[in-house]
Parts: sequence; structure tokens; C-alpha cells
Amino acid sequence: MEIVRLAGTQKKPIVRLEGLSSREDAEALRGAELTVEHRDAPKLEQGEWWAHELEGCEVVDGDRVLGRVLRMIELPSCEALEVEPSGGGATVLVPMVRAAVRRVAASERRIEVDLEFIGIAAPETPGNGPERRA
Repeated sequence: MEIVRLAGTQKKPIVRLEGLSSREDAEALRGAELTVEHRDAPKLEQGEWWAHELEGCEVVDGDRVLGRVLRMIELPSCEALEVEPSGGGATVLVPMVRAAVRRVAASERRIEVDLEFIGIAAPETPGNGPERRA
């Protein structure tokens, strides 16, 4: 089906599809997934990515591996990456903001983040934490 009219907003679009002439016709499509061929998708600006391009990317902070991106989700204030930690445990949300994400290299399947900003402390190593005595 082709879009013959587009109105509303990006958050709440109003779309008229070719071949649909009534509310009942449109209602029959409720919940259907709308897709566009990649070749027909609009060109993205520098620093923009499609959500599916980030799925599966490794998320790192220097030599520390956090895990892999499961999906991108939309939060009230921003989008975030849902990351499955490589060591197991609960998923981690990484907000897609400059302070949290240092670099996205989708073609390299790698996203560099600031773990301290998102609240994940560096593991203690000799000289990097309180001294422990037996």
C-alpha cells in the first residue's frame, strides 16, 4: 500500500493509505506493522542511525565490555539502548545522550560509552580502590 496523505505530527501521525476508504478498512489494520524498503527510506544526517543498525552492537568503555545492544527504546526524555550485560544479570539502559555515548560506529558494530556516567563503577584493581588488609 502507498501513503496518499500524511498529516498530524511525528509522534501522532495521521496516515491515509491507498485503497482504504472507510474507518472500518483502517480499523482492520490496527496493530499491523508498517515498514518501508531500506532503499526508499529517507537519508539520515551525520550522527543518525536506524535503530535496527544498533541492535547487536558491542557496548564498551575503553577495554571494558558492557554487553550487546538488544534494542533501542523510547523513553519520555530520550531514546535509550537496552543492553544485555556480557556477565549476565539485568539489562542496562544507556541513554542516547552525548554525556553517555562517546562514539557510535555502527559499521564496526561498536558503541563507546561512559560507564561512570550511567552509574557503573570501575572494578577495583590494585591502586584503584581502598586498600584491603588481611
